[in-house]
Amino acid sequence: MSTNARRFHAVRFSEDQDSLCRIVGEFLGSGLEQGEPAVVFATPAHTAAIDECLRARGLDVDALKRLGDYITVDAREALAMFMVDALPNSRAFHHNMGETMRLASRGRENATVRAYGEMVDLLWKDGLEAAAIRLETLWNELANTHGVQLFAARREPPRRAPRRRGAMVRCGPRRRRGGAAVRQRSVP
Repeated sequence: MSTNARRFHAVRFSEDQDSLCRIVGEFLGSGLEQGEPAVVFATPAHTAAIDECLRARGLDVDALKRLGDYITVDAREALAMFMVDALPNSRAFHHNMGETMRLASRGRENATVRAYGEMVDLLWKDGLEAAAIRLETLWNELANTHGVQLFAARREPPRRAPRRRGAMVRCGPRRRRGGAAVRQRSVP
């Protein structure tokens, strides 16, 4: 079981791809420079941009990929691994994403895996709001059982969740308040 210091789940709302890639490059790059593995679930175009940001930091992206310290997965292909009837299947998600995290950590017991994903954003854009919300919950569950720091991007906030442009939201576990489940969120 991971410690709270290793668990992290943040969401960044942005319409500017360049700034988003810089932020993701910083998040992943600082971890890779400390020997932490990284996994990216993004569109091919965004993966290429992130790779370039990491190269600009002086990281040998090709070598990191060969060693298995940096794994990239097409976000649509990742969704196809666990979506059933337009909803994420919990068992398939935990099996496939858990295996990806285990592969990235390669038996390093205390390794923290830094993961960046765009899958929830794709589901929102596809109009699959219930699936997007469920997937966020599944990612939080995964973070509770693996040493994973999650960073996600939304090019724009969901229609019913207005946020200021460029805002970062930390997503935490749900807790009960007055009988209702409430997602802990803070916007710096």
